[in-house]
Amino acid sequence: MAEKPHMNLIFVGHVDHGKSTLVGRTLYDSGALSENELRKLKEEAAKVGKATFEFAFAMDALKEERERGVTIDIAHKDFKTDKYYFTIIDAPGHKDFVKNMITGASQADAAVLVVSCKDGIQAQTIEHAFLIKVLGVKQFVIAVNKMDAVEFSQDKYNAVVSDLKAKLKGMGYPVDKIPFIPISGYKGDNVIKKGGNLGWYNGPTLVDALNALIPPEKPLNKPLRLPIQEVFTITGQGTVPVGRVESGILKPNDTVVIMPENVSGTVKSIEMHHQALLQAEPGDNVGFAIKGIDRKAVKRGSVVGHPDNPPQVAESFKAQIVVLNHPTAIGKNYTPVFHLHTAQLACNITKILEKKDPKTGATMQENPDFIKTGDVAIVEIRPTKPVCVEKYSEYPALGRFAMRDMGQTVAAGIVLEVTPKKG
Repeated sequence: MAEKPHMNLIFVGHVDHGKSTLVGRTLYDSGALSENELRKLKEEAAKVGKATFEFAFAMDALKEERERGVTIDIAHKDFKTDKYYFTIIDAPGHKDFVKNMITGASQADAAVLVVSCKDGIQAQTIEHAFLIKVLGVKQFVIAVNKMDAVEFSQDKYNAVVSDLKAKLKGMGYPVDKIPFIPISGYKGDNVIKKGGNLGWYNGPTLVDALNALIPPEKPLNKPLRLPIQEVFTITGQGTVPVGRVESGILKPNDTVVIMPENVSGTVKSIEMHHQALLQAEPGDNVGFAIKGIDRKAVKRGSVVGHPDNPPQVAESFKAQIVVLNHPTAIGKNYTPVFHLHTAQLACNITKILEKKDPKTGATMQENPDFIKTGDVAIVEIRPTKPVCVEKYSEYPALGRFAMRDMGQTVAAGIVLEVTPKKG
């Protein structure tokens, strides 16, 4: 049986707007979370005095793992509809949200923006909506949640929707094409089943809206790009890098080149979920044994390609960034740590070329001296050591990044142009 098309879905929105409960409910109603698992979660939730939080606990099962992980640990949960197979990327709080969003092992093909009908739009709602747009997510579903908390009132729903539409339209969202759905994540109305309490609404349920999304095309015909997440030495197999194929195809016996180290070797075998593969395609998380390359020669952050089109190493690159959270301001020569695909390294902002209006994208100021929280800017960046960088428009996963400093994500961005290293 052919596998259903796969999509990565991210749920975003203000921290108290019932995001986790909605995710838990979606998993439960779609059969991805069993009665037994739900009962356990209920008991756990009751133990800590959060009786109505059993669904939210479904996503928090991986919390310790997340707290331990400093880079890309994300809570993953899968569920299927009759049409697609979805992986939910849970973006917990704001700081993690951005880090996961960009350096996360998967990129979101679509986003569900969750807004509580009871509390209305909050600053974080707008911030998340803006971020996912700037970071290249193109498909959206708006879940107006907690309808049970406002007695399923159509008037309250309409008020929140018109407020939201006005704000999202200003950011360039195609609001007339996006489904807005009244939902009760806690009671289950309009998640998978039509809401008995929402007789006045005749649009799609959440799952109907998810089924109407369009899965991304697999970039099979593009050159191979596989950022390495880890490198193992396995007895009998030698050097085994692990990572996710972002574009192109990898096959056993391929000669590959790994950049920026510029070392080549031959792929002996490829494995996914402990099964040998005849070829690895975009989206596959694989380990592959390679001969001719010393374990110490490559590392996390290196990128695998084919010799006829090797991953490019950047001398410098131009990017559009959004400043999320900086205590003062960002000026020239600022050198934070960049999380770029699986690589982490310091990069220097050599020029601030222009500041843009976040709502329209028009140029507001050329060559400003500094930029601050909330600003969108075009900047020139120079890595402090060799790293592979690609244009976001050509290889999205290798062209988006987060900038971290002082233990927080200060900015996020996408790569517009790359000046390759010579020689």
